Amino acid sequence: MQNRLFAALSVAFVAATSPLAAAELELLDVQGTQFEARLSDGRVLHSPDLVGATLTVAKGAGAMKIRIDAVERDPGDLQRAVPPSEAVMLHSLSFQGPDGEWKNLCDPGPDGRRQGFPIPGRAKGDGTIGAAEPGVFELTCTGGAQGKCVRFGYRPWEKREDGTSMRDVYNACVRLVRADYSGDGKGTTRNGQPIDLYDFLGVQTPGNDPGHDFEAGFSPAGAVCVRHVRVKENTSLEALEAQTPRLKGRTGDICTEEFARANGAVLFVRSPP
Repeated sequence: MQNRLFAALSVAFVAATSPLAAAELELLDVQGTQFEARLSDGRVLHSPDLVGATLTVAKGAGAMKIRIDAVERDPGDLQRAVPPSEAVMLHSLSFQGPDGEWKNLCDPGPDGRRQGFPIPGRAKGDGTIGAAEPGVFELTCTGGAQGKCVRFGYRPWEKREDGTSMRDVYNACVRLVRADYSGDGKGTTRNGQPIDLYDFLGVQTPGNDPGHDFEAGFSPAGAVCVRHVRVKENTSLEALEAQTPRLKGRTGDICTEEFARANGAVLFVRSPP
């Protein structure tokens, strides 16, 4: 499967079976990166309780069976001493193919992990996510932009103390990781491309690699300015100005970190020039 959101449309709960769920399942929801199963007998089970469960989820006009094989805390959260209540839970997930065999849902990411997790919300079709009613969620793999952004610390279901919606920052991160400068869902990066992502929220700090130069500042709508493109074989400053009116006059030397901040950027990236 792909290292991106599992479905272009929302993934809603249809049914589930679990060795722990003898009572009727009333609702399968998502809290953070965990499934939350509410049962008719009043019990509430979370992802670690649901190992071995098979979920039947809606995918567009069809459905697919997905099995939860294992659940663990993200090792990166453990290293950063993230409180258990805020931890990202990595799920080993399998799907049942047409031949009846179970196969891993996710391709390997840069760290070799083939895991994923649910995210509350509804995909917009361009990689970003919006609010949704209870019981609607998306599945993402750790190797895709969506999974990476959650693991970086940009959790779309949270709000900061100052009221800043992390959904907007998360969506900006997805644009940034994909080098989706125009904000149309079309990325221009390539696998293995080094980047140095940072913000002024205290989530990610710059690495200040001397081999990197400021690339661009991003908002949820895409880049607010671009100093240089990440992969020159895939696009150019001239092409970006031609296809994205808001970037006209905002490419090249004018695009500095200060200019990007003044024009609404919430995330910033450096990369090899």
